[in-house]
Amino acid sequence: MTPLKRLINRFALFALAAWLGACAINPVSGTPNLVMMTEEQEIALGRTNDPKVRAQYGVYDDAKLQAYVQQVGERVAANSHRPQLVYRFTVLDTPDVNAFALPGGYIYITRGILAYLNSEAELAAVLGHEVGHVTARHSVRQYSAAMAGQVAAVVLLRTQAAQDLFNVIGNALLSGYGRDHELEADRLGAEYLARNAYDPNAMIRVIGVLKNQEEFEKERAKAENREPRIYHGVFASHPSADQRLQEVVAQAKPPGAAGAPRVGHDDYLKQIDGLRYGDSPKVGVRYKSGFYHRDMNFAVQFPEGWRLENAPDSVTAVSPAGDAAMQLLGEDLNKRVAPEEFIKSRLKVSLKSGATMSGTELPSYTGIARLTTPFGQRDTRVSVIYLENRAFLFLGAAKTDAAFAQNDRRFLTTARNLHALKPDEKRIAEGLRVRLLKVGTEDTFAKLATRSAISNYPEPVLRLINAKYPAGEPAAGEVIKTIQ
Repeated sequence: MTPLKRLINRFALFALAAWLGACAINPVSGTPNLVMMTEEQEIALGRTNDPKVRAQYGVYDDAKLQAYVQQVGERVAANSHRPQLVYRFTVLDTPDVNAFALPGGYIYITRGILAYLNSEAELAAVLGHEVGHVTARHSVRQYSAAMAGQVAAVVLLRTQAAQDLFNVIGNALLSGYGRDHELEADRLGAEYLARNAYDPNAMIRVIGVLKNQEEFEKERAKAENREPRIYHGVFASHPSADQRLQEVVAQAKPPGAAGAPRVGHDDYLKQIDGLRYGDSPKVGVRYKSGFYHRDMNFAVQFPEGWRLENAPDSVTAVSPAGDAAMQLLGEDLNKRVAPEEFIKSRLKVSLKSGATMSGTELPSYTGIARLTTPFGQRDTRVSVIYLENRAFLFLGAAKTDAAFAQNDRRFLTTARNLHALKPDEKRIAEGLRVRLLKVGTEDTFAKLATRSAISNYPEPVLRLINAKYPAGEPAAGEVIKTIQ
């Protein structure tokens, strides 16, 4: 063994001994845990990454709703195992159905998940679950376990520690902490509900609602050939058949509280009346086969039946067969040059068969270029149209030459119908909202779906957001949520 190897091994053994000695008393269990982060470091990690989360998702612009969620969250956290932490609860401006926590008390819930909840107790259950992750230090324990397993590479890890730390925790935020930690978070959430006189069975109910939403989302994603977007805390089985979950929630008993436990159904519905649903007008709104952008003042119709994916900087449309796709991007114009020159000088793309587009009065140019696409190096329809002080770039490609020939006309038709928002389109560009409705004697979800502004799957969506999935019906006189 060389002196260098002996030195490295000696250092690794020393580090292992130090790490094995880095035990702290778990605030929940009262037993020692192997951890490699102090509470101060844990809090600093949350504080450092909170601005990144806010920047990535955006904070929902509703001060009243933010204050309500903070109030409910603080009530839950005040009776947790780590009440000394300052907890910050933030509603994120995304339609994704999710909630997660950074170490140190930074907890996030999306406006997307709020549409599926039906009481203050269910809101408290979701927040309590995330508080449970913080109080049990799940992110810290997961990181510590991952690092302990890599002790042989301790010298290398010293240079990568900061990045590895957030990678481990970031993966947990998206995919969950594993069955045992998620179950512990549910148990703690139910316990915190009981301590605050909420109905602990709200944990079962909300997991049931989210499980139904997850199953529907998986079916929808499969039909649309995409990855499902699901809440990380939901397990494989439905809560009605999950004996372990039933047992841990049953352990949560109110501390001698008199009267019925708090549910807060009506109060919660009043708080989310007017909640934004689906796309935000800040990034553009998908409606049926169209895309409408309020702030950039444009609309465009994509081919009927194509799936639209909306990102802050682009819109992607994919054919039903998945063999063709087009992407729309917007660029600020900084020089008054012709669209043909914009393609050459700004995009650095050389076109063949280039020409001004017909069928539009806006300045435009189009042609074919060989570009790298999701299908590999393929012929790509490149079109640029000017509207006001922006250049809109359309890129269309296909998996095969035959598919390209079949879809090229669709690529051109889509590009040439870009236009400024019309008066009736400006309302669509404002997006959809949750509205309360008192059910009439003849109302069914099938009838309500015909009056809803939801463009895809309106009937199952209405059932899901009202906890009536898969076949329930509203009762006459009941106040339910609809989307308008």
